[in-house]
Amino acid sequence: MGGQPLAGRSIVVTRPAGQADSLCAALTALGAEPLCFPLLTIAPVADPAPLEAVARRLGEFELAFFVSPNAVNLALDVILPAAPWPAELRVATVGKGSEAALAARGFERVIAPQSGFDSESVLALPAFQAPALAGRRVLILRGDGGRDLLGDTLLARGASVEYVTCYHRSGPDGDPAPLIERACAGRLDALTLTSSEGVAHLLALPGATTLTGVPVFVPHPRIAAAATEGGFTRVIATGPGDQGLLDGLVAHFSARNHSTYPG
Repeated sequence: MGGQPLAGRSIVVTRPAGQADSLCAALTALGAEPLCFPLLTIAPVADPAPLEAVARRLGEFELAFFVSPNAVNLALDVILPAAPWPAELRVATVGKGSEAALAARGFERVIAPQSGFDSESVLALPAFQAPALAGRRVLILRGDGGRDLLGDTLLARGASVEYVTCYHRSGPDGDPAPLIERACAGRLDALTLTSSEGVAHLLALPGATTLTGVPVFVPHPRIAAAATEGGFTRVIATGPGDQGLLDGLVAHFSARNHSTYPG
């Protein structure tokens, strides 16, 4: 099979539109057939006024935290035309995708965990400990809803926290029938699930129980727990990010190939 260890495998990519391209391209290079079915639909806020208002107050904050690449791009699309970013306002995030999005916008010194890609990893960083936070004002830029662990912990450590919503999230708007048909025909090899919210949206689709026997690959223990609780019978935990998913898929299917076709 050479350099295409996923040759002939049909693999569903469920990242939001605009965030799936690199994973799909990497899967194609490995021989797979990526099937894009976004489980989250991302849209800019209908009213940008709160973002424009906070842009004019950026100097009041000591730290700005972006929760995701969507937060980076959709917040800065509004903020930067409204006001320049203060040189002294530090920027933080979590995940390589968010770091890359900030780098593309010209942010060179970004506070982010280099191992672990969740709120818990952020909260372990020196910049997020109580001595560094006491009396500091922190801006958290995020989608509507989401986990409050980060903000609640920062408050407990002495910071003041302000949330600003910079995008809206909703469920999938695609037709799941082709995926269901493939699963019924035994022509769906794997699902990649990259958020607990996405797991819930998937399970709410008509005919979703047909998919619960398909192997699912997840890059975080919290997502693995959600998938298991949702009834998926084969949940494979991988390393974080796209590379973690790719490594997990290759390892899984390479092992299956060797066991199915010995020698």
